[in-house]
Amino acid sequence: MKTVTVALTDTAYPVMMEQGLRHRCGTLLAERIAPCKIAVITDENVAPLYLADVEASLKQAGFTVLPIVVAPGEGSKSFGTLAKVVEALAAEKFTRTDCALALGGGVIGDLTGFAAGCYLRGISFVQMPTTLLAAVDASVGGKTAVNLDAGKNLAGLFYQPKMVLCDPECLQTLSAHCIADGAAEAIKTGILGDAQLFDIYENGDPAASYAEIIARCVAYKAKIVAADPTEHSVRKLLNLGHTIGHAIERASDFAISHGHAVGIGMAYVTRAAAKRGLLSTDTAKRILATLERNALPIHTAFDIDTLDALTKVDKKAAGASITVILPEGIGNCRMEKIALDEMRQLIADGVGEEHRP
Repeated sequence: MKTVTVALTDTAYPVMMEQGLRHRCGTLLAERIAPCKIAVITDENVAPLYLADVEASLKQAGFTVLPIVVAPGEGSKSFGTLAKVVEALAAEKFTRTDCALALGGGVIGDLTGFAAGCYLRGISFVQMPTTLLAAVDASVGGKTAVNLDAGKNLAGLFYQPKMVLCDPECLQTLSAHCIADGAAEAIKTGILGDAQLFDIYENGDPAASYAEIIARCVAYKAKIVAADPTEHSVRKLLNLGHTIGHAIERASDFAISHGHAVGIGMAYVTRAAAKRGLLSTDTAKRILATLERNALPIHTAFDIDTLDALTKVDKKAAGASITVILPEGIGNCRMEKIALDEMRQLIADGVGEEHRP
């Protein structure tokens, strides 16, 4: 068992990682939350794989389990699905001493955390990520949200889990596409502050290193979240590649998955940083090559005007400005506050000469 603690000012919670952990999640959970009613929220892809194991462990530890299974995919990050989850909790007379557990990827984690945070003004919730992307990023830090027609993650709240339980065995059932989604967030962490992590993706064998990858990503994010729980300062660094990435997701009506979109977003800000003299050409080439080595795209067919328009409704915009993250080296990035009107030029700088119209 490896444990990383997210130490916030007013509370702390563990992120526990162990092969086969799903088979004893009930015992681990009972050490922090007295046995109670627990809603296990998952999707139609994950339920046949892991719901029975988790439910059996929870029941053995004394919990009363309510499974809630929703449709897979970004479409479930909606007010409609959120309402169904909250209504199910109310129908089963969940109280403030009860709990919700997110069993799945980032969509399920966001949905469950938002439901737990708003039902009865807050009940406990636990993250149990089953994707690499959720394990290295989405399950830690307390960001919860659903999407609006206007954009991604525009309705939500910061609501921290009581604990995160990660079973790397769950990664064995992921598609290559899902593994690449997670690679994008791990590579992002390497560029931000962990050159050794970046090296695994640049030169090593990530598939043989998932336990180390998850631990390194969680440790870095835990440090950032502890310093800035609600993203007023240093936590903005974690948005590397995300502003343009979210625009790409929205432009594709979410046909392009989060990790793939973030990969493109990182490629854009990498090329822009190099063009502006903030990042060496050699390092920019290394970042782009590493993204491609891990099956991530570095270009999009969406035009500059489309992406620019969608960045204007990004949740990170503040008045007439937005903070963008630009790499200066492997393990070193800068936050730069720019006017929203300057985003178009940043995107244009990131297109790449071979793809310019």
